[in-house]
Amino acid sequence: MSAVHRTSAARKTQQLLKLFEDHVLVRYANKTASGYLRSARIFLEWLAKRGLALVDVRGADVQAYQLDTFAARQKDGTPYSMAEQMQRLSAVKTLFRFLCRRGYLLSDPSAAIEYPRREQRLPRGILSRQEARALVEAADADTPLGLRDRAMLETFYGTGIRAAELANLKTTDIDTEDKLLRVLLGKGRKDRNVPLTSAAAEALETYLDHGRPRLRGARQKSWLFLGLRGGRTNNCTLNQVVQQCARKAGIERHVTCHTLRHTVATHLLKGGADIRHIQVLLGHASLQSTETYTRVEVSDLGKVLRRAHPRGR
Repeated sequence: MSAVHRTSAARKTQQLLKLFEDHVLVRYANKTASGYLRSARIFLEWLAKRGLALVDVRGADVQAYQLDTFAARQKDGTPYSMAEQMQRLSAVKTLFRFLCRRGYLLSDPSAAIEYPRREQRLPRGILSRQEARALVEAADADTPLGLRDRAMLETFYGTGIRAAELANLKTTDIDTEDKLLRVLLGKGRKDRNVPLTSAAAEALETYLDHGRPRLRGARQKSWLFLGLRGGRTNNCTLNQVVQQCARKAGIERHVTCHTLRHTVATHLLKGGADIRHIQVLLGHASLQSTETYTRVEVSDLGKVLRRAHPRGR
C-alpha cells in the first residue's frame, strides 16, 4: 500500500468512525456507547498495525482479531475477562453492521464471529431480608441528607432500578399517590413504568416535603436526588451512601447499589414472583439476564429437597 493510499484510507476510516460515533451516541446509553467506541478504537489500532483499511477487512481478518483478543494479556499478565472480550467483539459486529446498513460495505465480514461462552456466575453478596431492612433504616431521618438517603435506599430496594437510572430521576418522574415511578431513557434508551412499594412512596413523600426543600439547588434544579452542591447525584455518591449505611447496619461485606438490585430480584423470586414480571421491573431486554436469579444456592435447594422429597425428612 502506497503512502498516499494509506493516508487516504486513514482519513476515510476516521470519517467512518465519526459517523459510527454519532450513531451509537444516539442509539445507546452513554456507558454502552463509550464502551463501544473504546472497543472500536482498539480494533482500528489493530488494523492500522497490520496495514489494513477498514473497508477492506475480510472475514479472515476479523477471525484473526478474535483470536488475538482471546490471547491478549493485561499488564499483569492475566487474560482479559470474558465480559471485556465480549464487548470488544460486540463493538466490531455493531460497527460492521452499521457500515453495511449505510452502504459502505456490501457484506459483513464479522458475520462469522461466534461469541465466547459467557461466564455463568451467581450474583454475589445477596442481602437477607433482615440485612436489607437494617441497611435501609440506617439512614439518619433527622437531617435533610438523611431523608434523601432513606428515600434513595427505599427506592433502590423497592424497585431494583439501576444506579444511573436513579441518579437521572427528576421530581416529575415520581407519583407517590399512585405509587409509580417513571424511568425515562433507561438502559437501551427505553422508557418504563415501575411500581413503588408503600415504604418507598412514603419515604419519597417525606423527603420531598421535609428534606429536599432544605437542600442546595432545590428551587433551581429538577433532579429528584440532589448532591451536596445542589446538582445531580452520581454513581460514586450513591455507592457511598449504600456503603455507609451498610456499615451502620453492621453489614461487614462489601455492598453496592448493584447489590440491592440483585437482592430485590432474589427476594421477589423467593417470594413467588413470576420471572417475567421481574424482567419487566428490572428493565432486562432479555429474559436470559433475569434467569441468573433462578440458579438458586445449594442451601435453598436443600430446604426444598427436605420439604418435598418423599425421603427428605
